[in-house]
Amino acid sequence: MVITTLAFYLFALTAVASAILVIVSRNPVHSVLWLILTFFMSAGLFVLMGAEFLAMLLMIVYVGAVAVLFLFVVMMLDVDFATLRGGIAQYLPLGLLIGLILIMELGLVFGHWIFSENAPDLRAAVTPIPEEVENTAALGQLIYTDYIYLFQAAGLILFVAMIGAIVLTMRHRPNVKRQNILDQIYRDPGEAVEMKDVKPGQGI
Repeated sequence: MVITTLAFYLFALTAVASAILVIVSRNPVHSVLWLILTFFMSAGLFVLMGAEFLAMLLMIVYVGAVAVLFLFVVMMLDVDFATLRGGIAQYLPLGLLIGLILIMELGLVFGHWIFSENAPDLRAAVTPIPEEVENTAALGQLIYTDYIYLFQAAGLILFVAMIGAIVLTMRHRPNVKRQNILDQIYRDPGEAVEMKDVKPGQGI
C-alpha cells in the first residue's frame, strides 16, 4: 500500500510539473518532449487505477502517434522564436487576466461542489464487477452496448468538425495545374501526339 501511494504521488507530481513546463517552455520542441512525459505519467496513473487498457491506449495513440507527429511538425517548421516570444510578451497581460478569471471560476465551482448521497451507487450501477469482467471488455460493453447512441453522436460531431476544418482551410487557386484522372483515361492517342515537319536548318 505504501508503494502504491508513493507511486501515485510520484506520477501525479511529475505529471503536473511536466504539464506546467509544457506551457512555460520557450522552445516548442522542449514543450512537446514535456508533453510526452505528461502522457507517460498519466499512463502510470491509469495503471494504478487498474485501467491497463486505457494506459496502453494512451501510450500507443498519444505518445506513439500524436506526440511524435507534433514533434516532427515542430522540428520541420521554420519558426522564428524571437518573433514568437515577442508576440507572447505582447499578449501576456491579456492571457494573465483570462487565466485569473478561469482560476476564480474554478474556485467558485469547487468551493460549492456537493456530492450527491447516492452518487457512488449511481456510478457503481453502470460499472461491471471487476472480478467478473476485465476492464477492456467492460469498456467495450459500456461504449458499444449501453451508450452506443451517445458514442455515435460524438463520432458524428467530430466528423462534422473535421469536414468543417477542411472546408475552411481549403483554397482554390486558379493558376495551379491539377491532375484530372478522367481526362487522362479518356484521352485520344491521336490528339496526344502532334507531328511537326521540321526542315533542315530550322528550329522548332
